[in-house]
Order: sequence, then structure tokens, then C-alpha cells
Amino acid sequence: MARIFSFPIILATAALILWGCSTKKDEQAKKRIAGIMFQEDQFFRLVLFGMRDAANKYGVELLEANSAGKPDKEVQLINTYIANRVDAIVISPLSAKASVSALTRARESGITIVTYNTTIEGDVPVSYVESDQVDLGASTGRAARAYVEKKLGGKAKVAVIAVQSQVPEQSAMRVGGFKSEITKLPGVKIVAEQDAWLAEQAVKKVGDILTANRDVNIVWAANEGGTVGAVMAVKNAGKAGRVVVFGTDNSEQLANFLLDDDQVLQAVTGQSPFEIGSMALEAAVKVLNGEPVEKKVSLPGVLMTREKPEEVRQFKDRLKELSK
Repeated sequence: MARIFSFPIILATAALILWGCSTKKDEQAKKRIAGIMFQEDQFFRLVLFGMRDAANKYGVELLEANSAGKPDKEVQLINTYIANRVDAIVISPLSAKASVSALTRARESGITIVTYNTTIEGDVPVSYVESDQVDLGASTGRAARAYVEKKLGGKAKVAVIAVQSQVPEQSAMRVGGFKSEITKLPGVKIVAEQDAWLAEQAVKKVGDILTANRDVNIVWAANEGGTVGAVMAVKNAGKAGRVVVFGTDNSEQLANFLLDDDQVLQAVTGQSPFEIGSMALEAAVKVLNGEPVEKKVSLPGVLMTREKPEEVRQFKDRLKELSK
């Protein structure tokens, strides 16, 4: 005997079937993208905020990780994502050479690789989003050169704080950019160069430099940690007003230093980390969707100086907005 169903029941059943199929399809279509940072600082926090924003915009799942500057942990994370069959890895690799092997394995397993901030040798990454590393140094070098001409009669003894042992390629470009600009003045001499990427390291290194080279009157640092440490070292040595600092990166702490009355930090050239994170993740999504992307995107540095406090305050306001 045939069973008779009412029309409303048939419609409801069909709707449930269609909803179930749609839900299953959406779940299958949702891409999983791993975002790997290598340090816990303002720069990478803002990179992460940019990735999250893009992930929400494109409806993908973002898997967040940090290698903490350890090559073995970076390899472990990449191997984990290979095993978990993620669709893409968006990463700031620790080394142009040492990071190649693990990322090549990931690419060979079908994972799309996008690099940002730093990259690797070869053609494994489908796209690379970065700040112009030479410009990050050169921009501040020009500001420091102007300061020397205006305040110091064209003569200065300069100490450089690099990040060679952490990110050698990046460090070389930033340091080279800075030196190329400030040494255009014949009266400028680079008298000391040390390596320190964390604030506590830089406090000690710069303190030692100021003790050994009492005529140093300018310190430049290649990253946020070095810049923070240099400022603290100058203050600790009681040399505010006699030694000034120029630096790299931007953060709330550095912005506050620029607004302080002590006249220590004069200028920094920062990056656009939110945009870098957002654009890197967007590139991964586009590749997964079969869309073309640029092989390399370089964003210019953003100079903030003590002479333009309103721009510094605007930067702080934007940080608060992005952190919400």
C-alpha cells in the first residue's frame, strides 16, 4: 500500500536535505590556512590582526602559530601542518636557506606557500609580501643625516645595533640602507657595531658601547627591540640630551618615546604590519581560488619623527582601533 505524504512535509524534508548538503559543502569548501610568526612583539601582533581580518573577510580558518625564533620549532610546525593537510602556509621564515627544506616538503605535498616579512631562496613561495628592507634603513638614515647637519654641525660618531644573528639577510639590507645615507656626510664615522634584537640585549650592548666610546652621540638600531634597548641604555647612562637614538619599526612604546620630553628617540621608520598580514593571507586565498597574484609586493617604510607629534598621536590612535 502506497504511503501518502502531505505537501508541507515533502517541502520541509526537501529543505532539510538541501540545508544539509549546503552545510556539508560549506564545511568542505572552507579553507584552512596556517599563519606562522617568529616573535612576540608589536609588529607580529599587528601582522596577526591583519591575517585575522582577511580570514574573516574571505571565510577561511586561520591556524595561528609562533616559532619563537627557533629553527627546530619552525620545522616542527611546518611538519605538523603537512600532516594536518592544511591548504596554505603563510610564514615569515627564519632563514633564506635553512627554512627551504621544510617549506619545499610542504609545497611538494600540495600546500600553497606565501611568505611575508622574510622569504626563502628559490621559487617555493607563490607570493612574498614585505616592507622595502633597504628603505627601512635608508629612511631613518636620511632623518639622522638631517639631524647631524642641523644639530651637530655635520659631524657625529655613530653606533649601529644590527640583527644579523637573527635575520641576516634582512639585517644587512637595513644596515646597508642606513649607512648609505648617513655616511654621505664626510664628518660621520661609524665607530661601533653590535648585534641585539631583544630590548634586554640592546640595553647591555649599547651600555657597553657608551662606556667604551664616550664620544658616541648617535645610536641607530635595526628593529623594535634594539631601538627600545638603545633608548633605555642612553637613559640609564644619564646621557639624555647628549646621545640621541634613531630606530626601526613602530609600536606604542616607541611612539611614547617620541612624545617624551627627554629628547632621546628622534625618529623611527616603521612598517605596515597589519597590511602585510592581510595582504599575505589574501594572496594565499587568491591562489587557492585560482586567481593570479603578484610574485613580490614591497611596501614602503613609514617615517615617524619627534618633529611631527600629531602624526605620532594619529599612529597611536590607529593602534588602539586595530587592537579592538
